[in-house]
Amino acid sequence: MYRSRLKGKLDKNTLEFLSSISDDFEIALYDILGSQAHTIMLLENKIIAKPEAVKILSALERLKKKHFSAKSDAEDIHELIESLVIKKAGKDAGGKMHTARSRNDQVALDIRMKIRDDINTICLCLNEIIETLITQAEKYQRVIMPLYTHLQQAQVGLFSHFLLAYADALFRDLDRFYVTYGRVNESPLGAGPVGGTSISIDRQTTARMLGFKGLIENSIDATTSRDFVAEYLGAAAILMTNLSRLAEDLIIWSTSEFSFVELSDEFTSVSSVMPQKKNPDVLELIRGKTAQVIGYNMAVLSNLKGLPSGYNRDLQQIKVSIWPTSKILISSLLVVNSILKTVKVNEKKLRQAIDVGYSIALDIAEHLVRKGIPFRAAHRIVGQLVQTASISRKKLSDMSISEVKRVIQNNEVNEKEFYKIIQSATPESSLEGRRSQGSS
Repeated sequence: MYRSRLKGKLDKNTLEFLSSISDDFEIALYDILGSQAHTIMLLENKIIAKPEAVKILSALERLKKKHFSAKSDAEDIHELIESLVIKKAGKDAGGKMHTARSRNDQVALDIRMKIRDDINTICLCLNEIIETLITQAEKYQRVIMPLYTHLQQAQVGLFSHFLLAYADALFRDLDRFYVTYGRVNESPLGAGPVGGTSISIDRQTTARMLGFKGLIENSIDATTSRDFVAEYLGAAAILMTNLSRLAEDLIIWSTSEFSFVELSDEFTSVSSVMPQKKNPDVLELIRGKTAQVIGYNMAVLSNLKGLPSGYNRDLQQIKVSIWPTSKILISSLLVVNSILKTVKVNEKKLRQAIDVGYSIALDIAEHLVRKGIPFRAAHRIVGQLVQTASISRKKLSDMSISEVKRVIQNNEVNEKEFYKIIQSATPESSLEGRRSQGSS
């Protein structure tokens, strides 16, 4: 339909190579809505007559219910919809729908509207998962557990503190999407192919009708820039990375070696050969899909980095990164939320892990610091104490006063007082002694 400058049709292979129809169905509704707003604006500004507008709008409304087929000679959804409008409304009326508009501002509009809706859905899902984390933190508020660095026991903590750490991270994700929404929610419609139009259109009217807060003022920027896509996918990659970290923790803690948590059967899979297996496949797929989303983000940035100003067909390939990213985010948030609601916490195992470890060592060292011992000296003393206990396979509280005495040099610490500090150090006293803001 657009090839008046050129002779002949595209050959089959070239059309298949150029066509984005199969990827464009995600934005078909937005293309129709944008065309409706544009048509109403043309009518209000006396650019087209009312009977023409009625025919166009009627055709567009009927197209909302149509199931589009990928078997089309059209290169994209914009050409397909316009050709169908012309068929339904007639050439004289339907042929005026595209007045003062280009596919360049049209596709930018459609993508912004699609991402805008996706962000709203993602934020609703984020709110739900944050609420679940807070609810579970209240439920397990007093459950003591070891906290880890390098997958080695580090300090005594609370399971609720662990859950709230992810709630805080996901709240930052929510904030990122909120900020991104503001930059997505600006209308490019009316920018034309690149330099605007000589027809007296009203861009503010279409922006208001479509719910945008304002305009992308510069017509070159409006049709060229896809930084809003990169920003959306960047926020998506960060969110998925946070979900992947949470998934990894739950995967490790659900192993028989840890047994800190048990995943509900409905979120696990079996082995085809080993009857005892209960595999955390859903959480593993969160990790795998995170890699996909990061890849989509990199694909968009790689696409954008070398483009000259103005629309280039390379931008068509950006859409294939957006749609699957949105689907992965929404489905991942839904399943992780369900997993968190149903996970069983083994409080006994968490406590046993603390009892056989040395996660109160820092508390003993800091007790010495409060007695006036330099921290580096306290660190050395307690480190040697842990080494001695480890060799003897003892808890710190089971060490004799003679064993304690051997780690003290030059009477730097009163041995009886130090022994008393060790005996009084418990996971509970460790938590009660925390003073810094934000600690367990």
